[in-house]
Amino acid sequence: MRAVVQRVLQSGVSVDGRPVGAIGQGFNILLGVMDGDTEAEATLLAGKIARLRVFEDAAGKMNLSITEVGGAALVISQFTLCANLKKGNRPSFVLSAPPAEADRLYRFFCDELRANGVAQVETGEFGADMRVEIINDGPVTIVMDTEIWKKA
Repeated sequence: MRAVVQRVLQSGVSVDGRPVGAIGQGFNILLGVMDGDTEAEATLLAGKIARLRVFEDAAGKMNLSITEVGGAALVISQFTLCANLKKGNRPSFVLSAPPAEADRLYRFFCDELRANGVAQVETGEFGADMRVEIINDGPVTIVMDTEIWKKA
């Protein structure tokens, strides 16, 4: 499972000009579900993100988590994070989970964020052509991949 986590002042997503999710301070999370991912990866990733200390404390140091600052999360499914460019320049998406399984794990991941104390978790619309507006804070952007953690 892959995620691009962006610390934001605000973020929103719309489908066909209709707003479907919006947050203030928190994380915009682009989530790619890989073929073979399970609930274990979703649980691990959600926990890591909920505990990620990238918000400033009173001393101005990145030392607080999203739960400690009362931040929200906007989670956008993004199968293009699973792109394989090993051959040529046109991405292959064969590494992506099948849509039904990706949707299930995407929803499970969102539930795991809530279970880890993120009170407001907004979503996009799985499989839709979405427009995402992001006001980065910092900018702070972190790429996470559960496959790397398995090898460590």
